[in-house]
Amino acid sequence: MTTLIVMAKECVPGRVKTRLHPPLSLADAARLAQACLDDTVARTRAVGERRVLCLQGSLPPIAGFAQVPQVPGDLDERIGAVLEQVRGPVLLIGMDTPQVDPVLLQRLANEWPRDVDAWFGPAADGGFWLLGLSELPGMRRGDLVRGVPMSRSDTGRNTRDRLVRAGLRVRDVPELSDIDDIASLRVVARDVDPAGRVASVLRELRREGALDGVVVPRGGLVARRGAEVA
Repeated sequence: MTTLIVMAKECVPGRVKTRLHPPLSLADAARLAQACLDDTVARTRAVGERRVLCLQGSLPPIAGFAQVPQVPGDLDERIGAVLEQVRGPVLLIGMDTPQVDPVLLQRLANEWPRDVDAWFGPAADGGFWLLGLSELPGMRRGDLVRGVPMSRSDTGRNTRDRLVRAGLRVRDVPELSDIDDIASLRVVARDVDPAGRVASVLRELRREGALDGVVVPRGGLVARRGAEVA
């Protein structure tokens, strides 16, 4: 039974997406963060047999998702803890890639090959957007990420190297950009669902004059579906 874990934060102004300020106000940055979470939840609601929001802060109940609090500590400690709270195969993502492909995630959850111990999704900024781990009997899965410095340009490489050194058979999935700053927002905005909350908030911000130079798709779903894994 594969569990999807979404690392998420309560979207309080001044605590989320602060690198979008300026040009966005802290309130608008939090508004966009909430839209990212909303789209991530909507696009992953059918992924896996169980779905868990691992939260900093609190949120109202969300249908289809259990909620567990993040433990205190740095991000590597928080990820490590939740990996050890869940039994069976896991797919772990964040709330910063609202363009995530639900078809790809569902395929990973449903068709876990016998020769794959870990799925790894690199992020364009050098981090990672996906970490999938099989049950790995006899191994503490949290130790695969504990001690890896997070939010750095070498985080992804170091995390993947840690998996390989542990003897895991690692399979890569396509790279995604996550929303960290205005430059990455411009990239992600091209691939979000035009009917989703992120696209809606971006259009509102443009009308309000708070955001220029970000192109929001108006046609059908732009995000790539069924991308090949390496």
